[in-house]
Amino acid sequence: MSKILIIDDERGIRNTLKEILADEGHEVEVAENGKQGLEMAQAKAYDLIFSDIKMPEMDGMEVLKALKQPHPTSPQGEETDPIGASIVMISGHGDVETAVQALKAGAYDFLVKPLDLNRILITTKNALESKSLKQETKQLRKKVAAKGHQMVGESAAIARVREIINKVAPTEARVLITGPNGTGKEVVAHLIHENSARANGPMVEVNCAAIPSELIESELFGHMKGSFTGAVKDRAGKFEQADGGTLFLDEIGDMSLAAQTKVLRALQESEITRVGSDKAIKVNVRVLAATNKDLQKEIAEGNFREDLFHRLNVIPVAVPALNDRIEDIPLLVNYFVEQICDEQGIAKKSFEPEAIKALQQKQWTGNIRQLRNVVERLIILAGAKITKEDVEAYA
Repeated sequence: MSKILIIDDERGIRNTLKEILADEGHEVEVAENGKQGLEMAQAKAYDLIFSDIKMPEMDGMEVLKALKQPHPTSPQGEETDPIGASIVMISGHGDVETAVQALKAGAYDFLVKPLDLNRILITTKNALESKSLKQETKQLRKKVAAKGHQMVGESAAIARVREIINKVAPTEARVLITGPNGTGKEVVAHLIHENSARANGPMVEVNCAAIPSELIESELFGHMKGSFTGAVKDRAGKFEQADGGTLFLDEIGDMSLAAQTKVLRALQESEITRVGSDKAIKVNVRVLAATNKDLQKEIAEGNFREDLFHRLNVIPVAVPALNDRIEDIPLLVNYFVEQICDEQGIAKKSFEPEAIKALQQKQWTGNIRQLRNVVERLIILAGAKITKEDVEAYA
């Protein structure tokens, strides 16, 4: 049952609206002036508020602005809805200027007296559906954020990585993230972006190893229609898509020399040129790169440009292998248990101390990714309490 508040100094309007909406199954309360209505709205959660504009003591626009005022402790830039209710303004004067002011101030809709029954019912239905959708979106965002990028661990090795992230994230410095496969290089890149001044901008990822060498330039810089077979329309590349944000070049060591040359130019000039075009396009992008290869060795073998290496390697971040931080395994296991059980919709399982010790004694060539897979396998195949014997059987 939806809770609705009606604020109007005309008793007839209050009672008529209350009767109409109560007949539709809503719980309806009324306030006879703006001041009383504001106090009620601030003291109790409503799903929808109807407010007259012209009222004594405090008019409806003042009520609207007071209710839509963000809380002083809300994080800057965060989308806020202090009361959560949709607000519909009512006026006896249907002038466009007043309606525009109301909508700009955060009103959901604007109704003109005399009120039309069908319009009231349609507006109520749409406003409540809109509120429900906002709540679902907010919950989904929280859920995604809760499952977002986290660096789990308290080892000295991870503490060093975390310290570098905290120092470099607020800057514009380029970062080269190195480490074996499965160690969490992508997580480091996301944490740098999320804690930077570009956090509200796009975070665009490119897996250089997954794109054929003949397509990598088009992927990075875009192309013009007809520039090659299959180019049926103009297309923006990843550099343009990341404008104002961060571009993460994963597996940079697998990029072709031709593409490396163009990336170097893009970093030097802060501009790119689409394939098939001679027009330079300015881009404002922070580049993060990652690789599991020894780029110094790749340079010596002629596979990687030394000048590009120095452009990317302003701040090096070496992510440790799991075998070098086995003291973090208990925390990682607990983190994965909660995550996986939530995803699978099953009751949380637990690992016996001996099972944890058995995991710490294994060789983790696949690092964090391998550990997560093993934990998921144990959760699915073992009982409520996972034992050393389960680890020996399934890990």
